[in-house]
Amino acid sequence: MERLNSKLYLQNCYIMKENERLRKKAQLLNQENQALLSELKQKLGKGKFIKRKCSK
Repeated sequence: MERLNSKLYLQNCYIMKENERLRKKAQLLNQENQALLSELKQKLGKGKFIKRKCSK
């Protein structure tokens, strides 16, 4: 029984470590996504401004 507990404990430690790694990766991807979305919104906003200016 103690051997099983030790094995499960080690598996749990591995899973928690992997979970932390994936959580950090998800945070970085979210930050990158937000930056790209902001950049896209700026470019689209500039495009609308240019179209309005040219059509007048």
